[in-house]
Amino acid sequence: MGFHGGGWWAFLSHDEEQDRPLVTRELLLRVWGFARPYLRHVLLLLVTILLTTGITLISPLLMRSLIDDAIPNGDRRLLNLLAIGLIAVPVVNGLVGVWQRDLSAFVGESIIFDLRNAVYGHFQRMSLRFFTQSRTGELMSRLNNDVVGAQQAVSNTIISIISNIVQVVATLAIMVALEWRLTLLGLVVVPLFYFPARRIGRVLRDLRRKSMILNAEMNATMNETLNVSGALLVKLFGREEREMSRFRRDSAAVRDLGVRSAVIGRWFFMILGIIGAIGSALVYWVGGYLTIQGAFTIGTIVAFGAYLTQLYGPLMALTNSPVEFAQSMVSFERVFEVLDIPMEITEKPDAIALDEVKGSLTFENVTFDYEKLKSGQRAGLSEVVRYSRGGGETLLRRGRSSNEAADGVRDESLDEDNVDGGEAVEVTPERRIALQDISFHIQPGQLVALVGPSGAGKTTVTYLIPRLYDPTGGRVLLDGHDLRDLTMYSLSKNIGMVTQETYLFYDTVRANLLYARPEATEAEMIAAARAANIHDFIMSLPDGYDTVVGERGYRLSGGERQRVAIARVILKDPRILVLDEATSHLDSLSEALIQEALQRVMESRTSLVIAHRLSTILSADMILVMAQGRLIEAGTHAELLERDGLYASLYETQFRPEREVLSAG
Repeated sequence: MGFHGGGWWAFLSHDEEQDRPLVTRELLLRVWGFARPYLRHVLLLLVTILLTTGITLISPLLMRSLIDDAIPNGDRRLLNLLAIGLIAVPVVNGLVGVWQRDLSAFVGESIIFDLRNAVYGHFQRMSLRFFTQSRTGELMSRLNNDVVGAQQAVSNTIISIISNIVQVVATLAIMVALEWRLTLLGLVVVPLFYFPARRIGRVLRDLRRKSMILNAEMNATMNETLNVSGALLVKLFGREEREMSRFRRDSAAVRDLGVRSAVIGRWFFMILGIIGAIGSALVYWVGGYLTIQGAFTIGTIVAFGAYLTQLYGPLMALTNSPVEFAQSMVSFERVFEVLDIPMEITEKPDAIALDEVKGSLTFENVTFDYEKLKSGQRAGLSEVVRYSRGGGETLLRRGRSSNEAADGVRDESLDEDNVDGGEAVEVTPERRIALQDISFHIQPGQLVALVGPSGAGKTTVTYLIPRLYDPTGGRVLLDGHDLRDLTMYSLSKNIGMVTQETYLFYDTVRANLLYARPEATEAEMIAAARAANIHDFIMSLPDGYDTVVGERGYRLSGGERQRVAIARVILKDPRILVLDEATSHLDSLSEALIQEALQRVMESRTSLVIAHRLSTILSADMILVMAQGRLIEAGTHAELLERDGLYASLYETQFRPEREVLSAG
């Protein structure tokens, strides 16, 4: 970073049109939409601005009266009153200032509250595809840093601009009334404020945008490596030094950008200060001559000098206010672009709420494909946003070459022509067919086993049932209704799912169980835990059901976490059950307990199970055999063995050895 080799002057000559902020009428109206609920507080805030401006303008008049009247005439009474007035002005001004700060803080914090809830709510309504394409750290950055930046734009930038405008107008009015010739002389230097403000202010705005993107990158790195799974991976591969090196690069880039912004800002205000000093010197010089000639009094020139100081400060700020305002709008732009990401999974206005679900499940010619980046490419949230808003088939990813993307190493340089540095690289999504023309029907209460080699599309089938994704083609029907015609609550209430990767919140066992049905009684919760063969274990914990399970439930073993997840689904009591029966990594005792619990939970329910155990397959009413996104075979165990197809091959290689072991036992 730094300014060696004429770097910062070269940067100042950067193309002015590039990345110019677009403060449109629509953007301003949208910002005002968040401020409108607090109109009364905004109006009171404007009143306090007028009061503080008026009070501030009193002090120079008191000084003029002190110099021209009280002291020369020996008027002690007037002297006492003026002295009291000089004390009262800052006291009253300070009290009004406290009130003003209270109002601006309330408006700003209320807006950040509304924005944060709007962004978080929008994230909650996004489909699973959005989260698979985005990094959690970047989402956190939008939710925290950008929203806070938007709040500062309201409580600081906008309030400051209004205050400066009011102060400039009021100060000019008094100065003209005092001496219009000196006022014109003081205004001679005003155009000189514009040029450095226009140039350097734009640079500071660009640096702020880069800083926000770099902070999002750093947050993403922290989130990936400081969660339990990430930390475990780092330690298992002994990559602590590499991750620390990556983090140092990211944090160094943020540091260098901060230093650069600070130094450029200091140069900026130094130049403006010199211009202001020139204007003041001109006024005092000419005013001094006029005072010597008796054109006006010493008190007038002293008061005029004080007003000149009060004029130049706001003027310096206002000359940069267009760029500063546009800079403050960057945060709003980044927040709004997230809020504008279209929701892939939406509920129709006239969606049907199913109160009684029988459990009939049908796939009709279902096709599904993923949009993913080509091998070795990655894109951040900004690119996901750009693509989801119809930005075409090409995403522009900046800051990583293809080789760097492959091993996750980021170029620490910050090129002027890129928002987050490095060479601009095109990132083009490609489509991968996950399911193709899948059709089957499950009767209410049936147990259907889903089998096939890895990558066959089994998990994708299960994700379509609770509508985590919508099919690209075809329909998924529940009791004859297209899932897209039903309310999301109907689906959530009647479909239960236990995934292969069990997730528990950093909370108590009780809280994790009641997450399925918060209104459940203690007896219902315990009954669900008993059905999942986990009650006795929970009672052996130090605090029983009030024991904290740790980050992602890592204080529990894999089998214990899975049984808690099964208990959670039992407590929910759904009509349709979707299971990824992954027990191969568990010990024999945990596996037996889970198999017994699964048999209980599947009773009288429509169940679709990604089967890994022969016992589940043999007890299934129907077996669906998948390969390469297609449904190859369907039937009972005996029927499929007779066909001597893919299932027979899978049985010989995966399931028959298990049966021989069981028979030998």
